[in-house]
Amino acid sequence: MTTKQILNSSIALLTLALPAFAGSDFKKTDTKPDDDALTFANGILTLDIEERLRWEVRDNNKDFDSSVNDPRDDGWLLNRFRVGLAIKPAPWVKIYAQTQDTREWFATRGNTPGINGSEGGDYFDLRQAYVELGNLKKFPLSLTVGRQALNYGDNRLVADSKWGNFGRTFDGVKLRFQNDRFWVDAFAVRPVQIRKNEINDSDSADNFFGIYGGTDALGFQTTELYFLCRDKADAQPDLSPTNKLDPDGTYNGPAQRIATLGTRWKSKEGALHDFDYSAEFTYQFGDLWTGDKTTKRLNHHAFATASKGGYTWKNAPWTPRIGIEYDYASGDKNPSDGSSQSFQNLFPSNHAKFGAMDELGWRNVHDLHFVVSAKPVKNVEVALEYNAFWAADTHDYVYGSNGNTIFRTVTSGKIGKDVRTIGAGNFLGHEVDFTTNWKVNKHLSILAGYSHLFAGDYIRETGTHSDADFGYLQATLSF
Repeated sequence: MTTKQILNSSIALLTLALPAFAGSDFKKTDTKPDDDALTFANGILTLDIEERLRWEVRDNNKDFDSSVNDPRDDGWLLNRFRVGLAIKPAPWVKIYAQTQDTREWFATRGNTPGINGSEGGDYFDLRQAYVELGNLKKFPLSLTVGRQALNYGDNRLVADSKWGNFGRTFDGVKLRFQNDRFWVDAFAVRPVQIRKNEINDSDSADNFFGIYGGTDALGFQTTELYFLCRDKADAQPDLSPTNKLDPDGTYNGPAQRIATLGTRWKSKEGALHDFDYSAEFTYQFGDLWTGDKTTKRLNHHAFATASKGGYTWKNAPWTPRIGIEYDYASGDKNPSDGSSQSFQNLFPSNHAKFGAMDELGWRNVHDLHFVVSAKPVKNVEVALEYNAFWAADTHDYVYGSNGNTIFRTVTSGKIGKDVRTIGAGNFLGHEVDFTTNWKVNKHLSILAGYSHLFAGDYIRETGTHSDADFGYLQATLSF
């Protein structure tokens, strides 16, 4: 579904809905579901607003070279403004539209989306526009058609990228069945591409289908199962200073026709007293191409897992918690054997899952993760986290947080110019993250953090190897 079709459908439905509230009293009422929601016309109209401002400072994050002033070794101010309007002319009809404006100031890397990792330059674009039919409280089926966000599980494979300035949405259709015992979604969508100075549109060459469901039948945990299929016809060029601008948006992987089958388990709140856990296991199979579908085809089989557990002293002062996590995603064993074992991360929200610096993703990686957190005062949480990273296979590349972009694209030293890690040590490094999150009130939150990455054997043996730093301060105001 194109942007024009989405807009036409939404306008047509809005026209049909107008008589339902024409002449209504457009003021805040006491019938709204949330006392703080901007709801009008006896609950027919609901307005939501978000303003997010974040200052970031990064040093050596991509080149690991303190002797060079890379455009990404800099500080910048990111701004994201969203405003949405929901119209509910009947309990079983919801029409929703949301605009988004993203800006980036004071950066030397520019503000073309994707170039040097830029997260600005998409002004007042259409982020969401959908119609939802159904009332799950009365009937077990609902249908959503249009541009929408999808979030499943721990957001490792299908998610709105919440940390990024742009986020992620899809054009398509979603059908949900839900009762007291379980729920299941079936969807067919295309990812929306971010384009500067144009209305964002979905990628017609990238078709994504899925069935995702969950149940609370086991009293101590939520159990989810999913089957995802992606059919992508092209291989968009990576946006870098040396490549021309990709008209279809930022790079999101080579051509592929793969299926992903998985399950996720998560303990229910309080079911194990002060203990908690989650685990996810996923397997992929299908075909992968080295470029578009005219290039060499690879037989694809890959695997990934993520497991974590923790203990919270709920009745102790400061409510301290300790946790441990292990993440793994397979890498390619041989670059010339006609097959691929390099796990495809699909459409993730990877922020802080592999360190707050977002250097790595869920592909060709081992990650051992420890966390200690506490709440020293009301509404303030502090956390200290440690990650140790290894490449799962030294015959594969190491990949960035989006699961597609190469972690290190320029190398020197004894490995030469081959950015694969063949011959290099597989230890990537340590990362330490400190964060403070203050929920000032229902509408305002302030987040601050500092991270340091200690370069490991792989970084030292493939070129320059300075340690990297990242600091940020973020304020979010929402209604």
